[in-house]
Amino acid sequence: MNRSKSSLGGDLTQIGRGLLMGSADIIPGVSGGTVALILGIYQRLVTAISHFDLTLLGHFRRGQWARAAVHVDLRFLVALAAGILAGVGGLGRLMKYLLENQLELTLAVFFGLILASTVVVARSVQRWDLLKFSLAVAGGLFAFWLVGQPFLKGADGHLYLFACGTVAICAMILPGISGAFILLIMGKYKFVVDIIHDLGDGRVTVEHVLTLLVFGSGCAIGLLAFSKLLRWLLARYHGQTLAVLCGFMLGSLRRIWPFKQLPTSAEKPDITHSQLDNVLPEVFDAHLAAAIALATAAMVLVFALDWLARRHSQASR
Repeated sequence: MNRSKSSLGGDLTQIGRGLLMGSADIIPGVSGGTVALILGIYQRLVTAISHFDLTLLGHFRRGQWARAAVHVDLRFLVALAAGILAGVGGLGRLMKYLLENQLELTLAVFFGLILASTVVVARSVQRWDLLKFSLAVAGGLFAFWLVGQPFLKGADGHLYLFACGTVAICAMILPGISGAFILLIMGKYKFVVDIIHDLGDGRVTVEHVLTLLVFGSGCAIGLLAFSKLLRWLLARYHGQTLAVLCGFMLGSLRRIWPFKQLPTSAEKPDITHSQLDNVLPEVFDAHLAAAIALATAAMVLVFALDWLARRHSQASR
């Protein structure tokens, strides 16, 4: 009885984590991989995805369904995926509203989350040396350059859409590099999001379904291939890989700097359609104080979660 309650509680926890990842994934500049790192499930997620391999096919061929489920950590993945889908579908409109009406305050929260997460990941790197520091700087410079790139119009056709899915999903599981932002650069973010909204509103067409199947196939292939590479890097070069991820997260802060050059027209600012320039606040007012308070609260939350995770890990030894 206690075990079933514990399992149910674990499932609900993973659904909640997926909800946070899904809501973050729809914001260009915020990576679901970053949220997974914040929540302490990143390595487990990468390992589970990378286990969709020949060993799994062998379990299927022999009818060993229970072993197959354990091999890919199926219960964890199903609960997490349910939360991610709920986050993308259920919180998508809320995040759209916040980004249009409370852009600076919303970005301030995510800025604090990612900044604190970078500190947490940096503390987990054992024995920083010149190589790791250089890798972190290189990763930071690359991410800083990437998030400053202009948006492309994008090509038509299913082959290009397949390529977009393959590249974007790789970025989505990399902390600091947003898959949504990669779609923006490649010119397909609005196209994909509009189709998802149409399906959510019940407007289903054959072309919509075919488009999502092509995009989803690209995502699946990219995810499986890239997760294996990430798992290998984390196993062989753990410290160096974390150093690069630290750089990615720091560099990505350029994209979600809360204070933007807002349009002078009555049109609402929208970071999903245009690249807004970063600016420094001109005056210290209540709005700036609120943004600083929210960023600070987000940082405190990350540090508290990390402290609880470390305490739980020590208690379980």
